[in-house]
Amino acid sequence: MLSLYSRHLYVRIWLAVVAGVVVLTLTAGWLVRISAESERDRINALPREVIVRDTENNVIGTGQATRARGQGLEFDLTLSDGRALSLEVNRREPGTIASEGRPPPPPWRTPFGFVWMIVLVGVSVALGVYPIVRRLTKRLESLQRSVQRWGEGDLSVRVAEEGQDEVSDLARRFNAAAVRIERLVRSHKSLLANASHELRSPLTRIRMGLELMGDTPNPKSRQEIARNIGELDQLIDEILLSSRLDASEADMGTIETVDLMGLAAEECAQVGAELDVAEGTDSSALTVRGVPRLLRRAIRNLLENARRYGAGEISVELATASGAGGFAIVRVNDRGPGVPAALRDRIFEPFYRLPGASEREGGVGLGLALVKSIVERHGGTVRCEDRAGGGASFVIALPNRA
Repeated sequence: MLSLYSRHLYVRIWLAVVAGVVVLTLTAGWLVRISAESERDRINALPREVIVRDTENNVIGTGQATRARGQGLEFDLTLSDGRALSLEVNRREPGTIASEGRPPPPPWRTPFGFVWMIVLVGVSVALGVYPIVRRLTKRLESLQRSVQRWGEGDLSVRVAEEGQDEVSDLARRFNAAAVRIERLVRSHKSLLANASHELRSPLTRIRMGLELMGDTPNPKSRQEIARNIGELDQLIDEILLSSRLDASEADMGTIETVDLMGLAAEECAQVGAELDVAEGTDSSALTVRGVPRLLRRAIRNLLENARRYGAGEISVELATASGAGGFAIVRVNDRGPGVPAALRDRIFEPFYRLPGASEREGGVGLGLALVKSIVERHGGTVRCEDRAGGGASFVIALPNRA
């Protein structure tokens, strides 16, 4: 019994409720008994005057009545002619039938005695409270088992969400936390596996270049090794940035007011892209709140992606869109082969490349994934669309919070 009490919450709650009701009943019974005895003593202490009348309603004698504890009533009478009389009324024995004029006993009085009444109340409360307490603690036990399985490594465990009380709120919070952690762990595992694979390629090319170069390095070998080192450095940088962006509590930098028009103009100048601002667009509407270096990195990645996989002209369009607070729109266009509709969501996954794109020069498959992470950290969205006349168009929508 002691083991059940210490290990199971429902046993402690159940016994606490039963004990509380029993104590309450004992206290109430004690107060009722004290009150009844006090009232009886008060009544017994009052003197009782007895008046004797004849059939013609004439007073023929008077006297006083007294009560002895545990005995009946005794009357001492003095008649008008001077005679003294004594009258006794015996106490009614328990169990005798009351006279017809006497009121029935109160309904709360039990024939079994006060102790048996306490026992009956305790048993009734125990039987009535047990199903309620057990139902409540079963949900807690289910949550306990789920947390234990989750802690053992089964991150897919979820708890049934029943009701609207504190236990159901705890279950919802646990499920939400489990989803976030499972997604984060899966993302990190995927990042580690893909990074390990991607790091081998430039390292292998560097090793082969060093072996082929021999003792007399030539400019072409040096250039190839330098290119591979640059690709390796870019990969490591993007892996670190992607890992930091996955951690929502990580500090990405100081949030400032960013002029998207000026930022896009600088990046377009570096790659020779054309910048176009939609007619009627107020320059102040293209001002957002964010981390400048991250927003610059997002636009630069889209321009690099367009330069690498697109053919022909590259342009950046700036516009605004209505909504809650308004949105600033950055659209990067190219004239490449475009992206199939079925793959427009997958291209934003880490290390994903379109079929055949892995053989193209440059790129490690993290550029668009970083764009999505940066934009979402700023409360915006990014998507890929077809461009009129051929090619792809990547659209960033950022909330205007200036």
